[in-house]
Amino acid sequence: MFLKCSRRIKDGKTHHYWSVVENRRLLNGKVAQRQVLYLGEINDSQQAAWRKTIEVFDEGARRQVALFPEHALPTDDAAVVGVRLSELQLKRPRQWGACWLACVLWQQLDLDAFWLACLPASRKGTHWMQVLQVLVTYRLIDPGSEWRLHRDWFTSSAMADLLEADFALAGKDTLYRCLDKLLPHKDALMLFLKQRWGELFDASFDVLLYDLTSTYFETDTVRDAPDKRQYGYSRDKRGDCRQVVIGLIVTPEGFPLSYEVLAGSTADGTTLSDLLKRIETRYGKANRIWVMDRGIPTEDTLAQMRQMGASYLVGTPKGRLSKLEQGFLSASWERVREGLQVKRLPLESDTYVLAMSEQRIGKERGMRQRRLKRYVERLKQLQQQSLTRDQLLMKVGAAKQDAGRAAHLIKLTLPSSRDAAAPAPFRFELDRDKLRQVRRREGRYLLRTNLSGHDPAQLWTFYIQLTEVEQAFKELKHDLSIRPIFHSREDRIEAHIFVAFLAYCLQVTLKHQLKRAAAGLTPRSALDKFKTMQMVDVHLPTTDGRHLVLSRYTQPEPEHRLLLDQWHLKLPAQPPPKITTQPASMAVM
Repeated sequence: MFLKCSRRIKDGKTHHYWSVVENRRLLNGKVAQRQVLYLGEINDSQQAAWRKTIEVFDEGARRQVALFPEHALPTDDAAVVGVRLSELQLKRPRQWGACWLACVLWQQLDLDAFWLACLPASRKGTHWMQVLQVLVTYRLIDPGSEWRLHRDWFTSSAMADLLEADFALAGKDTLYRCLDKLLPHKDALMLFLKQRWGELFDASFDVLLYDLTSTYFETDTVRDAPDKRQYGYSRDKRGDCRQVVIGLIVTPEGFPLSYEVLAGSTADGTTLSDLLKRIETRYGKANRIWVMDRGIPTEDTLAQMRQMGASYLVGTPKGRLSKLEQGFLSASWERVREGLQVKRLPLESDTYVLAMSEQRIGKERGMRQRRLKRYVERLKQLQQQSLTRDQLLMKVGAAKQDAGRAAHLIKLTLPSSRDAAAPAPFRFELDRDKLRQVRRREGRYLLRTNLSGHDPAQLWTFYIQLTEVEQAFKELKHDLSIRPIFHSREDRIEAHIFVAFLAYCLQVTLKHQLKRAAAGLTPRSALDKFKTMQMVDVHLPTTDGRHLVLSRYTQPEPEHRLLLDQWHLKLPAQPPPKITTQPASMAVM
């Protein structure tokens, strides 16, 4: 890596432009030069053109001087600093591009306006809003513990440069104290975001998708009083760990309206009643359409929703088809669109809709066949092995768990327990009656609703959009790493989830920006692309023993420029250069 000067003659004058470049060896043996960062015009034949104003900090005083290369210092100006270009050094590379993009998303949601009123700076000068922005950006880009943020991530990122702050934002105690200030503002934030998404994307909140997930704790601590960390049904297959349950409400476009953190032992059917009251209190009464999967609403909850004037669309267990089968047999299939047929069955206060999707039939049948084939092959392997009864039961149990529901299609004849130590042969065969029943119900969904006048195709579309909630849970658990949770206090556990929710709000905003500009690009891919844009400190020793420090982000690649053009975004100006009396090894901020 070296300093390169480019000359350009304009209007009869010679201009010099400086860049830091590196050599790259090509496959054909030739060498190509790549521009790492552009320094601009430092020297010119005329003094007015090559003079650059910079700030000098000398014992608290600020003054302005002119910058010249050491071989061309003028003798008639005392406010001159010469730089030794041959001794240029690049120091402290740090991640800039993704941090800048996160700050842009923060500004687009106008979160500064909201949090400045909620988190004013302390009398000691702690800017709590900026601390929160660092926490949310960290969770969005490279999630981990607060200790890791304090120890490593903040100094390897350009957040201090972007926020014009210093390491005080990443103090360990400061990060934890910021978490303690967040939860009282949760309801007000939900109202603010609802309005902001309506302004940015014309988002509608008439249809709401509701579902539950759980997140577990790898470690357990002795607690003086019971809290929300309880044992319960684990969607992550970790029933051995304490957990909390998270209920999330999103729109069909993925915009979150609200979330609640519940005790880990909370049953699905008990969550909706209180949530309906909170939503009505927070957002007012409205004829919203609630879309939920089976198991969440109880009969009492549905009656309460009808009494409130709320509409609902609920998935119903396929087992209920047995009770309603005679009623559906008399109804004829209605083709509502290509590949989708429905039957309606009005009953008292509700209407049942049986939907059959040809696409879903193929998908579910293919999944069932693959699992069943793998299960049968595994059983054949076990037949060839000489296993005791106990060993056989353990291996068959593991095979059943892997096969899932497909295991119920196989009849197993296992050996008796008379001789547990002897080899235990067994037999299996396909249960053809169950297979025929499963084939009849593949790709069919039984829905229950009080929207009797709605188009069945629209009801089917509403129900299929429940995948948006599942996608939100996937992003929270994987992209934003809501787990593991390292906190032991209940309020900080909820604050940790609150920060993850804020990071998800930024990610949803980015997702809808990408839909307009680059539909094939995911938010995680876009962040990874911008991570390649780095910031470095260019150190130039001066002739008077000081150091000129230029903090510069690397020039965007063509793919970055394409996205920036599509988003109508402009990169900020490069930070102004500075001269410091500190040694080059210390002048890093």
